[in-house]
Amino acid sequence: MKLEETLKQLEVDMDYNNRQFMIFSVTELPNINFTQVNETSIDTVRKSVDGTKTFVKWDGEEIPSSVDTLETKEGPYTYEEMIEILATEEWTDPNLIIGI
Repeated sequence: MKLEETLKQLEVDMDYNNRQFMIFSVTELPNINFTQVNETSIDTVRKSVDGTKTFVKWDGEEIPSSVDTLETKEGPYTYEEMIEILATEEWTDPNLIIGI
C-alpha cells in the first residue's frame, strides 16, 4: 500500500513539474480555447482580488496557441512560481476569513 501511495504522489509531482501558467487580463478570456488548457470555461477561472486578472494552466513546454496570442500575458510561470504569486494580496484577499 505504501508503494502505491508513493507512485501516486510521484505522478502528481510529475504533472505539476510539467505544468505552466499564464496570467492575463480578464478582458481576453473570450480568446481562450478551453480545449487547449486545464480550465473548463470562462465561468470557472480564478480571478485576482480586484477582478481584473485571471490565469490558465496547461501541461507541457509548448504554450497553447490561444494563450500565446494574448496581448496582456504575464509568464509563463512554473507551479512553484504560481503558488507564490497566488499567495500575494493581489490574488488572496487578506481580509477573507476562512473556516468560520
